Amino acid sequence: MIDTIEKEDTIISEEEAAQYDRQIRLWGLDAQKRLRGSRVLLVGLRGLGAEIAKNLILAGVKGLTLLDHEQVTEESRRAQFLIPVDADGQNRAEASLERAQFLNPMVEVKADTQQVEGKPDDFFFQFDAICLSGCTKDLMVKVDQLCASRNIKVFCGDVYGYHGYMFSNLGQEHHYVEEKPKVVKSSDEANDGPEAKKPKVDPNETTMVKKTVSFCCLKEALEVDWTDEKAKSNLKRVPTDYFLLQVLLKFRTDKGRDPQPVSFAEDSQLLLQIRDDVLETMGVSSELLPNTFVSNCFSEMAPVCAVVGGVLGQEIVKALSQRDAPHKNFFFFDGLKGSGVVDYFGPK
Repeated sequence: MIDTIEKEDTIISEEEAAQYDRQIRLWGLDAQKRLRGSRVLLVGLRGLGAEIAKNLILAGVKGLTLLDHEQVTEESRRAQFLIPVDADGQNRAEASLERAQFLNPMVEVKADTQQVEGKPDDFFFQFDAICLSGCTKDLMVKVDQLCASRNIKVFCGDVYGYHGYMFSNLGQEHHYVEEKPKVVKSSDEANDGPEAKKPKVDPNETTMVKKTVSFCCLKEALEVDWTDEKAKSNLKRVPTDYFLLQVLLKFRTDKGRDPQPVSFAEDSQLLLQIRDDVLETMGVSSELLPNTFVSNCFSEMAPVCAVVGGVLGQEIVKALSQRDAPHKNFFFFDGLKGSGVVDYFGPK
């Protein structure tokens, strides 16, 4: 696993250097080497999964495993550009494989048609990063906890209508480098006054600064005690979509699926009931999530998949290349309002 900035022995060939020339110029050869030495598991090949796969393959990871046991349906391929229009009834991972591989022949792309729930623990240990979409809360928490001791980066994400989110756990100590303007010494002529005490920067020169950041686990982030005074004080800055996510994850656990347009009336009533139950259990008012939310969280929308998939893909690339500051821990997107990045907001 790639756990320190210094640990890197991947060799970039001349062909790869030409292929990734723009990226090497953007974030440096060392970052690209770390990326080329990384293997990623992507679970869930719906619309969001296709966007993430595209971004990782084009970025140039070493290997990408597409894992999905579900079959292609008309509904599941509406926002999924990797699946051919005549692939209904085929496995989603296998149906996505040809177009995914065509994006970049230098990346080893594989399809796995087994259920992720049936995978043994050591299956996950062969990867440097794991991205989960379309999974239950219990499975995401299990994989997150399982990978924590192995320094395997874990990402989760989903799109529900106009809404989408991502969560990342890069471990207790995630190391990365950040490019900063170089600080230069003041000239001897200007050694008096308050301006002389301010650090001077040269906009034409930069330096790489090593930094470390700590992340909380998914279970901790989802199970905040909102009766705690510190948590209450932070409630106003928590996006509504955080509570929407809790409702939709409970719906998925109870029904074994997400809300579907074909059962809109029935699912809408169930969502309202789950909203009341979940928020009451959390100790917050149901008014935080107005009834109108049920009109905007059905199915995947391609533009929302593109936005959330772009953010998720970029965060995985940053984590593996150890270049630039990562988002911490949640990113929520509301297509009706805008988006927001949320740090861990529970009591420490």
